[in-house]
Amino acid sequence: MSRFLKERYQALEAYTPGEQPRDMEYIKLNTNESPYPPAPAVVAAMNSGEIERLRLYSDPTAKGLKEALAELYSLSAEQIFLSNGSDDILNFAFMAYGQKGAIFPDITYGFYPVFAQLHGVEYQEIPLEPNFSVNYKAYLNQNKLIVIANPNAPTGMSIGLDAIEEILKSNPDGVVVIDEAYVDFGGKSCYKLIDRYENLLVVRTFSKSRCLAGGRLGYAFANAALIADLEKIKYSTNPYNINRLTLLLGKETAKADAYYTEKCGEIIKTRETTAQALEEMGFEVLPSDANFLFARHPKISGEQLYSELKKRGILVRHFTKERIKDFNRITIGTPKEMQTMISKIKEILL
Repeated sequence: MSRFLKERYQALEAYTPGEQPRDMEYIKLNTNESPYPPAPAVVAAMNSGEIERLRLYSDPTAKGLKEALAELYSLSAEQIFLSNGSDDILNFAFMAYGQKGAIFPDITYGFYPVFAQLHGVEYQEIPLEPNFSVNYKAYLNQNKLIVIANPNAPTGMSIGLDAIEEILKSNPDGVVVIDEAYVDFGGKSCYKLIDRYENLLVVRTFSKSRCLAGGRLGYAFANAALIADLEKIKYSTNPYNINRLTLLLGKETAKADAYYTEKCGEIIKTRETTAQALEEMGFEVLPSDANFLFARHPKISGEQLYSELKKRGILVRHFTKERIKDFNRITIGTPKEMQTMISKIKEILL
């Protein structure tokens, strides 16, 4: 780093994204991308006319996409915020609501502590329970910024709507962010609670269940006042933060909801058959409501299994944190990809 970097950023531990090696062709099961293409109507929307219009700025209000999402979820456009990936929204939340500190699990999405450090937000990490579940009672009566991924990552485990309501009720003076990046794979969304709780911010993404990880599109649901806060920050940083093509593809994606519901169902089915196959080989597999599995085997370390699979052309995600270092997070791919992974694991365990 240079000598010019502001001192508070010099010790910042940046988020480490999943690796994207190019040395060979891999089966990529490490970044929770969808194994399926976008809906046909989404693909068809990308044409030369739209590409020619890239000379024009995108609509900073994202009116068309907001209206499409409002219709899909029976909300008003004023209850929806759009941004360049859900990470932007999480970043804004720490910036806007972290003045009294933040609380989140100790094993969760790795960007939460990064955002806290970036904005000088004091934070507390609550340890997961011995079974890796979130103990919602630890988040009651805190009145700080509370951030919970539901389903959690990298575990894939969820807490119920009753628990979320208890958190909301007991923290009237703190914003509660529920990160629902993986909710479409078996979790239960709490977005319908936004009319009842002014402190609820639900964050979602097109990257996982909507097959648009490369499109960089995130959205949030909240009451109009919280949405106005986020809009203020957006217009103070980058009003044109979503490009024209992504807005177009997002709108078509919202209109093709049935296609994505079907694909989520296929991923859930593949997840269950993969979990069963892993358990039959002696793996401990955590219950998952996400498009991935978190698993470990008593006879091989997580790092060794990750390395051996990589040698065989399969990428999974390994974490070095002490409590989960023997686990690997395995994204659910196509049935064929998962069968290939299972066969390679059998080779490794022999």
